[in-house]
Amino acid sequence: MCGRKTLTKGKLEILEELAIDEWEEDFDPSFNIAPTQKSPILRNIQNKRVVNMMNWGLIPSWSKDSKFAAKMINARSETLFEKPSFKRLIPRQRCIVISDGYFEWQKTSNGKVPHYIHNKDHSLMQMAGLWDLWKPPEGPPLLSYTVITTIPTDQLSHIHHRMPVILTEMNVQNWLGNTIQSTEIAELLKPYPYDLDFYPVSTFVNYAANNSPDCIRELEHGN
Repeated sequence: MCGRKTLTKGKLEILEELAIDEWEEDFDPSFNIAPTQKSPILRNIQNKRVVNMMNWGLIPSWSKDSKFAAKMINARSETLFEKPSFKRLIPRQRCIVISDGYFEWQKTSNGKVPHYIHNKDHSLMQMAGLWDLWKPPEGPPLLSYTVITTIPTDQLSHIHHRMPVILTEMNVQNWLGNTIQSTEIAELLKPYPYDLDFYPVSTFVNYAANNSPDCIRELEHGN
């Protein structure tokens, strides 16, 4: 499961690092992005890299209300092609969830210990996702997304039994492409091939209202 993540870089840094063509909305960096909150999502629209702010927690277009969102923050790669809510999105509604790290909670005899996981070089993590557009009975249409998860790497399996699908730059191109086949898509949804950095952090991050560098500060031994 991936239930919290970060995007601490500013908009200009993200634009440059990911070679984004269009991004009109405002964005505030966050040390603690929680489900139902908005975050930047990258799509391929008419061969352009376009970013839109979307709510975390997929609301299917056919839904009568938004109650699905809290239950659909993640989609398991192993059953992606079987679940009706996800299967119909795979051909044309794939996206990249932009992040620079995520949190996972390790079960211990003293309770669950949050860990912060990120790239060794602090570059952006490009997570595989799916998006949808929901039109509520009243108000404007709402864009939402889910993060696809897979089995963890050997490096991270002691922390949790799931991890987000993190794509290499080459696989990002394929994931966003329009001509990729279903069999090729399945091949992309594998554990990340590179080692990541990780360390325990304070339970300060457990509370979604907390949003500061303290969320990702390494927990000192004995604290």
